[in-house]
Amino acid sequence: MMIPGNALLLRIYTDENAMSGDRPYFEALVDRARLVGLAGATVLRGLRGFGASSIMHGAGGFHLNSNLPVVVEIVDEEAKIRPFIDGLEQGDEIGLVTLEKVEVVRYGGHRIPYV
Repeated sequence: MMIPGNALLLRIYTDENAMSGDRPYFEALVDRARLVGLAGATVLRGLRGFGASSIMHGAGGFHLNSNLPVVVEIVDEEAKIRPFIDGLEQGDEIGLVTLEKVEVVRYGGHRIPYV
């Protein structure tokens, strides 16, 4: 269980069409984070963006596109985040991966056992 204090924020940039086997890569990341007992993960969907390839993801304006940018954010203690990073798939499905220090001021919510 995470307690208030110093932690790391891991951000993994990808897109909706990135796959891990037969499922979306962002889903595989979140499921793996939960399976290994990380404190929490959130998937953020962007409207538009580009990365190292300079390929634009998303549509102009507010039109929805089938390949929007996606960011997975995971916060936990360094001792738990570093092994998770080491286990990331190698390949084109991952875009930018960043890590930054954060201070957790509150961590709570309802815990539901993993089924």
